Parts: sequence; structure tokens; C-alpha cells
Amino acid sequence: MNKQPRQILLRGVAGVFCWFVVGCSENGTSAGQSSPPATIAQVSTEKDLPTEFKEGEEKFKAFCSPCHGVQAVGTAQGPPLVHKIYEPSHHADFAFQRAAAQGVKAHHWKFGNMPKIEGVTADDVTQIIGYVRWLQRQAGIF
Repeated sequence: MNKQPRQILLRGVAGVFCWFVVGCSENGTSAGQSSPPATIAQVSTEKDLPTEFKEGEEKFKAFCSPCHGVQAVGTAQGPPLVHKIYEPSHHADFAFQRAAAQGVKAHHWKFGNMPKIEGVTADDVTQIIGYVRWLQRQAGIF
């Protein structure tokens, strides 16, 4: 089995994850950042979460929801991941991996920089990405 595509995917997931978490750390006001809208995101809960995404949901709750909110709709501490900015064509899975592993400088929102996420593995981030992408699809983002 060729491990290169999996490694690329895992790194992408961790990067994006870190990028998202950076938004939780401080209230930055870098140029070009926008304020969060009053209603950041909505996710339809009409469909039951498929079994394949349940572990990702649990890991999201543990590592991401304090800043990114329940179902990734955002909070006062971090941006929504259920948002067009984070669709795969703009923030690929690799960006989540890099964000989780390295942290990310704020560049879309005024939440501040996202620190790297201690204790999260690339496999964890891969599962989190699956869950977030499912939420995005439910919201009609892609």
C-alpha cells in the first residue's frame, strides 16, 4: 500500500485543524481580517451522523469545540468551520493537518492566531476532518 497519499492527507488535516485552533488563542486585529457575523453558521441536524464520523465528532468535541463551537458553528473565541472559507477548494484537508501540528497566523478573522494543538495526532485530525466535511456538506457548502 502506498503510504504517500495517506501521509499527505494526514498532514493536510492536521494543518487545517491547527489553522482553526489559532483563531481561538487571542483577539488579533490584523489587516484584512473580518469580524465574525452575528449568526456565524447553521448546520441542519435532520440527518443522523453516519457511524463513520462519530469518532471524528468525539475528537472534535475534545480538541476543537471549545473554540469552534458545537457542530463547528463558531464561538466568540474562534471562527466557524462550517463556512465557505473552509470549503475544500479554499482550505484543503492538508491545511487542517498543518494548523493542528504547527498553528496558524490569523488571516481571515479577528480571533487571533491559532496555536498548535497539543496531544492531537494526525490520525485524530483525519477523523476530525471527515466530521467537519460532513457538517459542511449538510450545510450545503460543497
